[in-house]
Parts: sequence; C-alpha cells; structure tokens
Amino acid sequence: MEFSFTGRGKEYQIKIDDCGPRGVRIAVNGKGFCFGAESAVEAAPVAQSAMPKRSLGAKEVAAPLAGTISEITVNVGDIVSAGQKLLILSAMKMENEILSEIDGKIKEIRVAKNQKVAEGDILIVLV
Repeated sequence: MEFSFTGRGKEYQIKIDDCGPRGVRIAVNGKGFCFGAESAVEAAPVAQSAMPKRSLGAKEVAAPLAGTISEITVNVGDIVSAGQKLLILSAMKMENEILSEIDGKIKEIRVAKNQKVAEGDILIVLV
C-alpha cells in the first residue's frame, strides 16, 4: 500500500509491505524499517512501566454514551493510575466501566450516583 501525507508543511511518501512472517516494512521517503509482532509485544510492558502517562493540564473524562451513573469508585483528591476504574455507567442494560486514561489526581466529580448523563457530558476532571 502506498500513500502520501503532508505534515508541518512537508510531504512524505509512505509505503507499507510485508517483511517476512508476522512483520511489516514501513518506508518513509525511501527509508524503510521492519517491525515484527514479537518485538512489539515484548516492548510494550517495558515502555508502559518506564514511561507513565502524564497530563500537562486538566483531563476531562466524558461520557462515551448516554446512560445512568450506577457507581462512583473515587473521591475528590484521590490519586489514580491509568487504567483504574473511576465509575460505572449503566446504558442499554449493560454496565460500562469508565477508566482513567492517565495517572493523576481527581480534581472534580461532576456527577452523582443515579444521575442520568448524555453522551459527551463531563463526568470527572483529573489533574
């Protein structure tokens, strides 16, 4: 597959091919690199633990769909980790865990248990 991309005022020619079993070759402006599935899987846990996700400002957690808040598992001032459950949003007879995308501190909780929310409503603010 070939395509071009323009970013920061510069055009890039990108080509993607097979690179052996379970691998892919990505070439940008003629310079190619092979990436294998095995190396990507092995590198992921090291990269996550070595470089925690951080936010430069407040991070708003929005409702991914309309529903009702059935449980809030954090309080204002709590320190949370990326992937930690913040609350449960019930929608269409299913419970949806809303997880933190970053490491941070709970600055605001803008909802209450049993409150109905619309898609896109801000539920929690992290810093």
